[in-house]
Amino acid sequence: MKIGRNEPCPCGSGKKFKKCCKDIAKFKPAAQESKEKVTLASQIDILQEKAVAKNASVTTMGVFIFVSTEAGDGWLFEMTDLDALKACEAGEKIDVEIDENPETIEVNWSHRFAIRRKKLFVTAYSDKKEAQLTDLPTHSIFAAIKRMRKKFPKELLASIHLDEN
Repeated sequence: MKIGRNEPCPCGSGKKFKKCCKDIAKFKPAAQESKEKVTLASQIDILQEKAVAKNASVTTMGVFIFVSTEAGDGWLFEMTDLDALKACEAGEKIDVEIDENPETIEVNWSHRFAIRRKKLFVTAYSDKKEAQLTDLPTHSIFAAIKRMRKKFPKELLASIHLDEN
């Protein structure tokens, strides 16, 4: 766990770390307890649970956006290549194909997505049919993409995908 000198102290005092505790050792046990391995597959499981429970939410992890709706739909969006994966429909889980290891993540994407004129559209890879998703929070998805583009340098975003050859 690394805490910057000018960051707020984890003890909750509201002071900068350099003017408060300065001893990171006392915060290590809490960090180790909550050290759970976060994977894309585990986050998709959480997304599916939210969608089955019909809890609307928008969360992000890296370049991924997880969206569940009150109608029971669940979607995973990847902002660099504008890929999308439908993980739940009407409260029913959909099997998703993910091959994940420490170096790479391979996802069998089901759709591409685009936001045009404040509306979200998906195009299925299987039959090239386009559909507008009206029950998803397009504004929140767009805002998440904008935050990600500010957070990650263009060079890093460009290097995320590997050429299949």
